[in-house]
Amino acid sequence: MPRDHRPATSVRVLLAEDQGMLRGALALLLGMEPDIEVVAQVATGDAIVETALVSRPDVALLDIELPGISGLDAAALLRDEVPDCRVLILTTFGRPGYLRRAMEAGAAGFLVKDGPVEELAAAIRRVLTGETVIDPALAAAALSAGPNPLTAREREVLNASVDGATVADVAARLQLSESTVRNYLSSAIGKTGTRNRMEAVRAARRQGWL
Repeated sequence: MPRDHRPATSVRVLLAEDQGMLRGALALLLGMEPDIEVVAQVATGDAIVETALVSRPDVALLDIELPGISGLDAAALLRDEVPDCRVLILTTFGRPGYLRRAMEAGAAGFLVKDGPVEELAAAIRRVLTGETVIDPALAAAALSAGPNPLTAREREVLNASVDGATVADVAARLQLSESTVRNYLSSAIGKTGTRNRMEAVRAARRQGWL
């Protein structure tokens, strides 16, 4: 439906997705809904808040893994900077830890990308009315997985280790002593039931804890 024929109450949507083809397809499909208007599209996490401040969307549809800050971090910033904007996370990675982190960041919904666009459009409308919309299978998985056992500092140390950095590198990066870094890594390895820090990173990522 042409934009000038849309109802006055069209839902204004910001779309954050780094894959250009998918972003364009989502914008096109959502734009075919008579009451939804994609008013902004971004490819990086760093552009989300700035663009939202200008375009003033009703709903921000965010991928998680974006260049720059993640969609989860952007959701938390939107909660503070653009509080009237509802956040709906749409991701390929339906990891239990991601769901918990999304809810902690103030997201109103969490869906995986393999669902039909009709469900996505319905979810956009529902979160705008104040509902929380969560993929049922993911919700069940999150309940069975339990809470994230890693502390904020343990997650920070693991994240600083993902590129193969040495303990000395991590210590310098985080302004900690090397012995403190080793203690955090040892604790994280124990909590993830792994043998070394790289296995701990992989296990934490699979669960969505990082």
